[in-house]
Amino acid sequence: MKKYDLVIIGGGVGGLVTSVGASQMGASVALIDKASLGGDCLHHGCVPTKRLVHSAKIASLVRRGEEFGLEGEPLRVNFGKVMAQMRKVQDTIAVNDDPERFRKMGINVIFGSGQFIDSHTFEVNGEKIRGRKFLIATGSSPVILPIPGLKEAGALTNVTALKLEKLPESIAILGAGPIGMEFAQVFHRLGSKVTVIEKMGQILPREDEELSNKLEEILAKEGMEIVTCTEVKEVKVERSKKIIAASCPTGDKTFTVDEVMIAIGRAPNVDGLNLEAAGVEYDRRKGIKIDETLRTTAKNIYSCGDVAGPYAFTHTAEYQAGLVISNALFPLVNRKADYRVVPWVTYTDPELGRVGLTEDEAKDKYGESNISVYRFHFSDVDRAIIEGEGQGMIKLICDKKNRLIGAHLLGPHAGELLHEYVLAMKAKLPITTISQTIHVYPTLSQAVKRACDQYYKEKLFTGWFPKVARWLIKLGT
Repeated sequence: MKKYDLVIIGGGVGGLVTSVGASQMGASVALIDKASLGGDCLHHGCVPTKRLVHSAKIASLVRRGEEFGLEGEPLRVNFGKVMAQMRKVQDTIAVNDDPERFRKMGINVIFGSGQFIDSHTFEVNGEKIRGRKFLIATGSSPVILPIPGLKEAGALTNVTALKLEKLPESIAILGAGPIGMEFAQVFHRLGSKVTVIEKMGQILPREDEELSNKLEEILAKEGMEIVTCTEVKEVKVERSKKIIAASCPTGDKTFTVDEVMIAIGRAPNVDGLNLEAAGVEYDRRKGIKIDETLRTTAKNIYSCGDVAGPYAFTHTAEYQAGLVISNALFPLVNRKADYRVVPWVTYTDPELGRVGLTEDEAKDKYGESNISVYRFHFSDVDRAIIEGEGQGMIKLICDKKNRLIGAHLLGPHAGELLHEYVLAMKAKLPITTISQTIHVYPTLSQAVKRACDQYYKEKLFTGWFPKVARWLIKLGT
C-alpha cells in the first residue's frame, strides 16, 4: 500500500494549488481526479464562458459600429466557429494543468473514481492508498430542479450548453443568477431570442437591489426578455418545441422555445466518496462541514472549494488552498479563514462587481443612521463617454468613520476596478484616502476616485460648511 503525506481528491483549482504548494514544501503528494485536471473552471466554467462573453461583446460592438463612424456588411455569427475558438482557448490554458507537468514535480497523479475505506485510506481503481492527511476538493455540479418534464425535455446546463454546435433560435433560461445572466446575454448577442425566468423578485437576487434593477433595465433595453416573480411548473415537448408552463402573481404564463437551460445553482459533489467511513460529516445541499481552519469532522481530513463553501468561487478556492497547505502540513499552525473581504463579479455587460455588504444588509447590521451611501455614474466619466460605455454606476456604503463596508460597481471593467476598493476594505482605509490619491486621466479608474469624492461633495458643499467657508474667504480679503 502506497503512503503519502497528503492525498488530494479533486483536480480543480483547490486541489491543484494545494498539490503544488505541498510538493514544494517537501511533502509526498497524491492527486486523484475522476477524469482530468483543471476542474469546472477550465472545462465548464470561468474559462470557456468568459471567452463566449468576450465573443458576444465583440459581436455587440460590431453592431454598434455606426456609433463610431464605422460601416460594413451586417454581422454574421458562425456559432460553430465561436465554439471552436472557445475550445482552442481552453486547450491553450489547459497546458498549465497537464498531468505530466505535475508528475515532473513529484506529484503522483491518478485518474479514477474512488472512496474512503477509513479516515486514512482511500481506494481508487482497486488500489488502496494511505494518507497521513487528506484534502477533499471535489467541486460542485449543476442543480436540476424536479420540475415535471424538465429532464425529458433535455434541459441544458452550463456543462451541456458548452457542447452546442448550433445556435438555438430561441432559448429560455431558468434562473437569473450569475450563470443564467451571463449565458442569457451571450445567447442574445450571438442571435438567439432569449427569455430569462426567475422565481425571485429581481435578477441576481443576492446583489444590491438598486444595481440589480439597473442592470435588468439595461439588458431589457438591449432586447432580452426578463420575467421575475415567475415559477416554472411544467415543461412539455411538442413538435420539437419546448412549452414552459409557469405561474406569476398576475396569472399563468406559457413560453414556447427551442431550448431550455437550467441555471438555478450548484450542489456539492459529495456522492460516491463514502464520507461516512472516514467520519466526515456533510450536508447534500451545503456540502462538507468544516471549521475555521478548513478541517472536517475527521481531524486529519480537510476540505476546500465548492464542495465545502462558503463561497463557490475559483479565487476563494485558491485562497483556501493556501490555508490547507499550512494547516495540514504543519501541526503547530492553525490559520483561520477570513471571509470578511471577499469580492466577486458577474460578467454581464456591463459587469457587476461587489465586495462587502449591500445597502439593506448594512442597514440591518449597523442601523440606517450609522451608514452613508455615495453614488456616482459612469455617464460622468470621460473615458466611459469616449468609449460609449456610460451605462452603470458605483455605489459605496461606509460606516461612521467613512470606511468602506460595501462597494458595488455596475459598469465597464467593473471586475478590474473593484480591487482598489477591496484593498481599501482590507486595510480599513477611509474613502478619503482614495479621494486624495491622484488617478490617471482619462481612465475608467477616475470613476473609482470620483465616487469617493462624493464624500466631500456631501460634507463640504451642503449644510453649514459653505456659510463658514464664505465667511473665512471674506475674512481673508
